[in-house]
Amino acid sequence: MIVRFGYVAMSVHLKNASPSQTMTVKQFEQINNKDDAIRKLERIAISNLKNCYRLLKHNLANDVTFFRFSSKLVPLVNHPYTKEWKYERPLAPQLKEIGEFIQKHKMRIDFHPDHFVVLNNLDEKILKRSLETLIYHHKLLRGMDINPLHRCVLHIGGAKKGKISGLEDFVENFEKIPTPLQQMLMLENDDTVFHIEDALYLGEKLQIPIVYDVHHHDVNQPENFSFSTIWQRIVPTWQNSPLPVKIHVSTPKEGGLDKKHHDYIDVDRLMRLLHEVKGSVEQIDVMIEAKMKDDALFKLMEQLKQRNDCSLLSEASIEI
Repeated sequence: MIVRFGYVAMSVHLKNASPSQTMTVKQFEQINNKDDAIRKLERIAISNLKNCYRLLKHNLANDVTFFRFSSKLVPLVNHPYTKEWKYERPLAPQLKEIGEFIQKHKMRIDFHPDHFVVLNNLDEKILKRSLETLIYHHKLLRGMDINPLHRCVLHIGGAKKGKISGLEDFVENFEKIPTPLQQMLMLENDDTVFHIEDALYLGEKLQIPIVYDVHHHDVNQPENFSFSTIWQRIVPTWQNSPLPVKIHVSTPKEGGLDKKHHDYIDVDRLMRLLHEVKGSVEQIDVMIEAKMKDDALFKLMEQLKQRNDCSLLSEASIEI
């Protein structure tokens, strides 16, 4: 089984390469001419995309072909002040350049929209705002000429009226949204409310791939479960995807059931999981969610080089 590793959004090794530079609403308001304010937003967004391109080149130099983009590439997107802003037009050259690089080097990229993107809330305003954010991600992917299929990971949402209502409200809202946005989604188990069996309920019902988050599962599990049975259900949710099964890994900062992420990854916990699922799929893509970003990946690979239960295929992938 091939295991490919990726990391999230930014590098601790590459200097002055933030893809999330921004402008506050107050700063926007202080610019007297709205057109000038919009032009400044465009300059910031272009700088963010240029830094994304630098990150991708840094990744390639280190054999990293799996990467999650920041969702904050375009500041103040969908804010009332920028309602008429066709941001995709001035960003088109940078998006095209990024997309060509990704396709040339056969990279996998995706997004994880922020927690305020909630599809199980029946409030029309909240749903509208969530859909606007998904449309934004769809436009970025289209601008890169990347197939949007299964590129955005979401949590299920909240459960103010209880978990059952939360799940059914997700189904109701999912059926309202445009098909291209439906097809863009993956679902992840969370660390507080909706565990892996809840995510599987929706994934199987709505044909959405399930991203298994190891850390979330460790701190929020079903009362009675068999991991082998759960994994046997996760894999088929990916059967109609052109992409390999994806999982998220992170390590509790303070140990035990701490929900906060550690700087680095517990290699022993990771390898126990990988050996447990060995042979079930040809490839797994592992997204490292650690505070030290690419350095966490590099340290993990150094640790894997010392083990005899896997072999290195590259500086960011192994075979077990």
